[in-house]
Amino acid sequence: MIIFAFGGQPHLFSRLIIELTKSMSENSLLQRLDGIESRYEEVSTLITDPEVIADIKRYVRLNKEYKELGRLVEATRRYRTLVNDIEDARNVLAIENDADLREIAQETLSEAQTQMPELETEIKLLLVPADPEDSKNAILEIRGGTGGDEAALFAGDLAKMYIRYCENKGWKVAVTSSSEGASGGYKEIVMTVSGDSVYGTLKYESGVHRVQRVPATETQGRVHTSAATVAVLPEAEPFDVEINEGEIKWDTFRSGGAGGQNVNKVESGVRLRYNWKNPNTGVTEEILIECTETRDQPKNKERALSRLRSFIYDKEHQKYIDDIASRRKTLVSTGDRSAKIRTYNFPQGRITDHRINYTVYNLQAFIDGDIQDCIDHLIVAENAEKLKAAEI
Repeated sequence: MIIFAFGGQPHLFSRLIIELTKSMSENSLLQRLDGIESRYEEVSTLITDPEVIADIKRYVRLNKEYKELGRLVEATRRYRTLVNDIEDARNVLAIENDADLREIAQETLSEAQTQMPELETEIKLLLVPADPEDSKNAILEIRGGTGGDEAALFAGDLAKMYIRYCENKGWKVAVTSSSEGASGGYKEIVMTVSGDSVYGTLKYESGVHRVQRVPATETQGRVHTSAATVAVLPEAEPFDVEINEGEIKWDTFRSGGAGGQNVNKVESGVRLRYNWKNPNTGVTEEILIECTETRDQPKNKERALSRLRSFIYDKEHQKYIDDIASRRKTLVSTGDRSAKIRTYNFPQGRITDHRINYTVYNLQAFIDGDIQDCIDHLIVAENAEKLKAAEI
């Protein structure tokens, strides 16, 4: 048996063990980060190579990797600086007797140790493989569900809410198609949203949204419950899916809407039909898409084609989504569009997100587009699940 004696200071051994454990933890994470910076430098060289630039698929993939590695490298360098600061401060405290130097070292040590846990969590999250879809633009679909005219009105409220939110984020929103309800609102509305990490933010909104309020048509003041379904799809790039454009059947028609010289005179609306075989099921189905977004037929064709690509991409990746959901049953953003995710209770002024038991009483601000706090809570919940699943 080996006995350690430390001059009558038994607590010193415990302190040394704690310091050693911290050091081992830091070194373990640093070992995981080895090679990150070299890969970053390698990719930064590759994306300037003419051969790589000529291969659009490879170039886009490497550009995405470069951006992701850039965030990790920046955090890694900050982490290395903190590790060095802690080591230097500990050395000063171990050998210096000067009171001023010891005070500075202690302040440096305390500050670095305070910053370390948050930075470690940031790095661990960056080490978890990112959803490759998060950086994409999105297609946002809202459909009135149960509740008739009131459901259409609620779908209209949701559309306004998302448009305001997206505009506040500096994102571009374009309505691709819509079908208005008899009393206002929308039976269905489809929008494309373009900007930075749009899908990675809006994907949490997929699901059934329920509203409890007194409808405008209710004469006895009774509270009714209606619902609308929100679907958020990543917008596919041209090279994400293969489409034989020669097999697309195109029709044109006259757009309806407000007055103007083009209305009912020029066939600017487009309709495409495409027979697509689902690789997951082997079943062939006809896809029908209409676009009346602009009064320019070529632009409408281009946008209808973009929706076709996104529809097929979403279908082909459904197996991938199902696999994720089966592995992580409690995942916040499973992509399940049939799950009831949120209730908007007007009499109580209450918003409740059922996935994370999030409740706030600022319904009017929320419905006016102030939804970022809820999304932030959903992101935190999902990040916690990711860390637990990855066991980093």
